[in-house]
Amino acid sequence: PVGHRARGGGERGGSDKGKREYTWGKQEDQEEPGAAKVEEPAANFGLSGLLAEETLTVKGVKLKYTEPAEARVPDKMWRLYVFKNGKALEGEAGVMHVHRQSMYLCGRERKVVDLPTDHPSCSGQHAVLQFREIEKDDPVTGFPRKHVYPYLMDLGSTNGSFINTEKLEPQRYYQLLEGDTVKFGSSSREYVLLHDQSGAA
Repeated sequence: PVGHRARGGGERGGSDKGKREYTWGKQEDQEEPGAAKVEEPAANFGLSGLLAEETLTVKGVKLKYTEPAEARVPDKMWRLYVFKNGKALEGEAGVMHVHRQSMYLCGRERKVVDLPTDHPSCSGQHAVLQFREIEKDDPVTGFPRKHVYPYLMDLGSTNGSFINTEKLEPQRYYQLLEGDTVKFGSSSREYVLLHDQSGAA
């Protein structure tokens, strides 16, 4: 299983508010350092070098990111509400629906990104919003239960990505919590993550 480290708060329950967690992007990085690996010879059914390169290219642009095995479409209707200089944008530009896919690529390269960030300080493929199915112990029953959570990863951008003013280390998953504010580079735009039941009694 993927290891997690808590970043503040107590044990997370069923709500989206609580501790935040982050992990390195690859599950194999979390294995015990002393664990011996036994490599068994196997036939190579992988893609050829050229074909593998093509699968990472969309509209002539090489992608910097591929989804993990635990990628899932979220079960909540998540939304990003857009603010500029502290003021909410009106109309369709003011809300981005981010529940129809398991991942959303953010950046300036409009040929491949899902959420365009056109500010000059943003990179072509700046960051990714990834929904991941993670197994955790249920605080009520004590039994493990799977949930789909949103995570943000900076893709090695020039000017960084931020959650609530905290700059993210690149190539690392950071769990997003309901109400978090996300920024890219030095853009004045801020994105607040909520879902359709946020604020409901």
